[in-house]
Amino acid sequence: MKNRIAEETALFASVTKWLFLSTVVGLVVGAGVSIFLKLITYFIDNRSFLPFHYYFFLPFALLISVYLVKKFAPDAEGHGTEKVIQAVHEKSGRIDILVIPVKIIATIITIAAGGSVGKEGPSAQIGAGVASVIATFLKFSDEDRKAIVICGISAGFAAVFGTPIAGAVFGVEVLVVGSILYSVLLPSFIAGFASFLISKSMHTPYIQFHFNFVPKYGVNESLFVKVVIAGILFGLISDLTITFVYYVDDLIKKRLNMGFAKKAFLGGLIIVVLALVFGDQYLGLGMQEIGNSINSVNGTSVHWYDFLLKILFTGLSLGFGGSGGVITPLFFIGSTSGSTIGHLLNGNVQFFAAIGLVSIVAGAANTPIAATIMALELFNIQTAHYAAISGIIAYLITGHRSIYPSQILAFKKSQYLEVPIGHDIEHTKVEGTNSVTLNKLRERWHKQRKNKDKDSKK
Repeated sequence: MKNRIAEETALFASVTKWLFLSTVVGLVVGAGVSIFLKLITYFIDNRSFLPFHYYFFLPFALLISVYLVKKFAPDAEGHGTEKVIQAVHEKSGRIDILVIPVKIIATIITIAAGGSVGKEGPSAQIGAGVASVIATFLKFSDEDRKAIVICGISAGFAAVFGTPIAGAVFGVEVLVVGSILYSVLLPSFIAGFASFLISKSMHTPYIQFHFNFVPKYGVNESLFVKVVIAGILFGLISDLTITFVYYVDDLIKKRLNMGFAKKAFLGGLIIVVLALVFGDQYLGLGMQEIGNSINSVNGTSVHWYDFLLKILFTGLSLGFGGSGGVITPLFFIGSTSGSTIGHLLNGNVQFFAAIGLVSIVAGAANTPIAATIMALELFNIQTAHYAAISGIIAYLITGHRSIYPSQILAFKKSQYLEVPIGHDIEHTKVEGTNSVTLNKLRERWHKQRKNKDKDSKK
């Protein structure tokens, strides 16, 4: 009896502690992210008064962004969430406080000038940075520091997209591929809800989808088959996105022999030329295009090549030093490719654009559960059923790759592959097919074939 009382007392103390800490983190992060989003909106709205195309500033914006990051906060480089994951795994969640202001300024400059990046990476860094500061002030242990930083990630993601449950799950799912950190589940949920509530109270604008298609309950074999096919295609598109983004990054950093300032300015010029040729709809956040692809009943506003050009613009923007996240571009890639796939499969384009938006996130970020819940929060429960199937297939088809290479691989996605686990994805190499497993499969197939032949003779 004494042991039972001691156990319950310890659990009550732990729950009380994290209820308080995660609420504080959620409220502070939600307020910070809301201010960040309002600043982005302000600069985007006021650039229309310029007497020339706003993206003509992009070469200078990339130059300023790269300079700020290299000079004041190198950990603010890239698309944000990746650096947070790296900090949790390698530095016990320690994040330099300068990352927060530098990332905010560099991202606003990049997005306002037309860089094809997102807003969730900086939000995750705001959340993780604030949590790290709190942990330092309270002299937390490394274990508690990691936990509160993960709460910060969840809070940042929940506030930036208005999806509190998906945000909470994203924080505990994105760190390790194939495993959810249940020990941080409660504080992540509390932080996500607190962050969302404060951002709503501050009237943070979120994209609204006018989603009309509702799949009927019951067995729908035709739609199920189409969703499976779409999931495979989304997985291939996720793989293409990851491959291109990191190929461009490697090409620019290792093979383009010039100073970082010249690289940034050159990259801005290249993107400006591409915008003049293909149009400016692939620049910036692309929220209007995301909304159009899902809200359009017939998908006429979407071209079949839109997702390919968004991959191109995003890879160049990040590779040449643009600061910002990658999830918002994935929304664009997913919704526009989904609309195209819907046309190809003779399905409802709104429905396939919606499941495409979350399936590409599931595949590229290795977060199928968070993506499924996001479908529930953004659309409806009937769509979430099919989004789960499509997202999980995309997650598997993408393979042992990720838009976040610092993720730790906890399991292999196929028993037929030799894949070492326990390492970050960047340094994980797929050795090839597991010949032993394949031989067993062949033996089983031949045995079944012989048994069928015997039964037929009888």
